[in-house]
Amino acid sequence: MKIQAPRGTRDFYPAQMAWRNHLLDAWRRVSVRHGFEQVDGPIFEKLELYEVKSGPGIVSELFSFRRDQGSTDFAIRPEFTPTLARMVADKANALPKPIKWFCTPNLCRAERPQRGRLREFLQWNADILGLDSPTADAECILVALDLVREMGLGPEHVRVKISHRDTVRHILTRLGVPEEKLTDAFELLDRRDKLDAEAFQQGAARLGLDVHAVERFDQTCRMRYQVGGGLKSMKSALGDSADLSDLEALDEQLKAFGIAEWCEYDLGIVRGLAYYTGTVFELHEATGVERALAGGGRYDNLIELFGGPPTPAIGFGMGDVVLTNVLHDKGLIPDDVMPRPDVYLIAASETGAGQVPCIAAHLRMAGLHARFSYKSTRNVGRLLKDAAASRARYAVIVGDGVMGKMLVDCKDMDNGDQQQVHLDDLAERIRG
Repeated sequence: MKIQAPRGTRDFYPAQMAWRNHLLDAWRRVSVRHGFEQVDGPIFEKLELYEVKSGPGIVSELFSFRRDQGSTDFAIRPEFTPTLARMVADKANALPKPIKWFCTPNLCRAERPQRGRLREFLQWNADILGLDSPTADAECILVALDLVREMGLGPEHVRVKISHRDTVRHILTRLGVPEEKLTDAFELLDRRDKLDAEAFQQGAARLGLDVHAVERFDQTCRMRYQVGGGLKSMKSALGDSADLSDLEALDEQLKAFGIAEWCEYDLGIVRGLAYYTGTVFELHEATGVERALAGGGRYDNLIELFGGPPTPAIGFGMGDVVLTNVLHDKGLIPDDVMPRPDVYLIAASETGAGQVPCIAAHLRMAGLHARFSYKSTRNVGRLLKDAAASRARYAVIVGDGVMGKMLVDCKDMDNGDQQQVHLDDLAERIRG
């Protein structure tokens, strides 16, 4: 009986696993150099953890279960932020501030699989807690951009769209959106790219706005202004009374970090999750053909929600699926992510065939990545092709000379140089 993998999941064969590890290594490397420390938590949590953060409606989006006949419901984690909040709340007084944590968890969501969105995926989270400062906001954007830059993407490929919940709230209030409908307005802004113009305008009208205000609402949510000079134009368009102080402080820090050319203000970015309280941002592929590469923002009230002290916080998540799609489309998936052997051992005689596994074992114990052929052929030319196909740095040809003089032929597969090497010196020669 043939059984398929569950829909929306992936099998990781060696080549796919090599890419996965390459990406995980990049996430880890970039995080560490920006001063973040790695954490993780359980792959499943009590269901109420997610209900506290997102409400009971989240249950339909989760893979949940009840163990045996117990009374506790659990859910496989669809995101890491609730776990992070629980961990910080539990030990808040003992943790040095600011807290800079990152993680690369495996996550699951019970949703319809489509391009850029699977039911199981990897995600990189980076969060800064305990620091209420535009420096922290800009630093989160900086570390995300450092990752995409390291992967070969530039500002011509990726745009960071930035907004601020308070700034948008002020603007919506000035347009005439009543306080009790601000949440509806945020939800409409969050869905704007999924709606045609008529549907969007109808949604704006349901907020109680007149025809002129609807038009202004539509214009406001589609504004784009470059970081590092665009705020003056934004203020002119919105009116001198518009309060842009939150964005102005962030603007200065983004310029100081040297990433202004990547960034633009987009007042239509509000993020759908209700717990965001201030700066919000998303990384998008410049042509707009993919979903957001990453998204995040400030969530200053979440730790309190889980029983911890008031703790300002900002962070983002970046999934592996969309990032891989973008890198593939741009031709930026490297060809050499598979581990490269240090040495490939070839038996050129019956005597050599008996010694190859032993030599390989000694080289491996010396810390080298050693492989050898399991073929019975003694055709050195054919075996050298196998060595080249494995991308080994060296091919070691073991013949009859190994028994008497303890000599083998060591060939540099990059430049073709070949010389005899004593077995006692082989590991050092390969290590270079």
